[in-house]
Amino acid sequence: MDLQHLILQAKTQLETIENNNDLNNLKAQYLGKKGDIASLMMTLKDLPNDEKPKVGKQINEIKQQLEAMFEEKRSVIEQLEIQLKLSAESIDVTLPGLQTEIGTSHLLQQIVEELEAFFIGLGYEVKEGPEVESDHYNFEMLNLPKDHPARAMQDSFYIDPNRLLRTHTSPVQARTMLESAGEPIKIICPGKVYRRDDDDQTHSHQFMQIEGLVIGEDISMSDLKGTLLSVIRKFFGQDREIRLRPSYFPFTEPSVEVDVHHEDGRWIEVLGAGMVHPNVLKMGGYDPDKVQGFAFGIGVERLGILKYKIDDIRQFYTNDIRFLKQFKGGR
Repeated sequence: MDLQHLILQAKTQLETIENNNDLNNLKAQYLGKKGDIASLMMTLKDLPNDEKPKVGKQINEIKQQLEAMFEEKRSVIEQLEIQLKLSAESIDVTLPGLQTEIGTSHLLQQIVEELEAFFIGLGYEVKEGPEVESDHYNFEMLNLPKDHPARAMQDSFYIDPNRLLRTHTSPVQARTMLESAGEPIKIICPGKVYRRDDDDQTHSHQFMQIEGLVIGEDISMSDLKGTLLSVIRKFFGQDREIRLRPSYFPFTEPSVEVDVHHEDGRWIEVLGAGMVHPNVLKMGGYDPDKVQGFAFGIGVERLGILKYKIDDIRQFYTNDIRFLKQFKGGR
């Protein structure tokens, strides 16, 4: 076989190769175990001994040239494949980017943050406490004795005889009183609370409260009324009025229900409040003859329902995007 002819033939065939699969097949034809070079090497045994080195050297040179030709072609094919891939996956940086929708705080969280900002501006601290609470802090420290109806098993989520899911955030107030060691207090306590209510349009087994507590010298009912009027006007508008009606709570005396004058002319109850009961002051380490205090409890869902005209409390908890998108703060 003319060795130079072999090189020219390989060059001609390589020009038509466009992918690695065909290249590998062609390479096997020339350089494989049964290829042309291997066949030439087998012919060496039939040559005179003095010609074998010369012919063997020529065959090896041709083999090396073929290998170099195939590697060069492989590099060309790979570069071409990269260019085709880059062309197919190219990005037009002048195109507008995808619009990513940004979430916002839940409506209840927005209400809590709005009220927190208001009370912090009045000098209040924000306090938190455990949601799994002891009977002692949830009831006894708040002047609810063992036989009080609010402690009935059917009204609260008891974990064991001494622990339950807190029914209000008042235990945070009790803990703060003990920690304050008789010093003045000015706090709000936002958080989730739990009661054994059947879920319906106006009730939920879980809801949110913001309770407040102020203790100090010369604290009066007028301080309480002024504070509540300020927060209601901040939340509902400066034209709103409130009405205080006598009520009963074990931990306050006197106690009041607070109504807001609605746009349609009705008075609607929004929260409960009162002067801290002397027994609660004593259990918290305060002398009721020297200091006084007031407390209030605001239902966060109740405020949201009234302000935003929501017809079902369950809307707050069903995570319906259509509902939540209505309260994105104008974004």
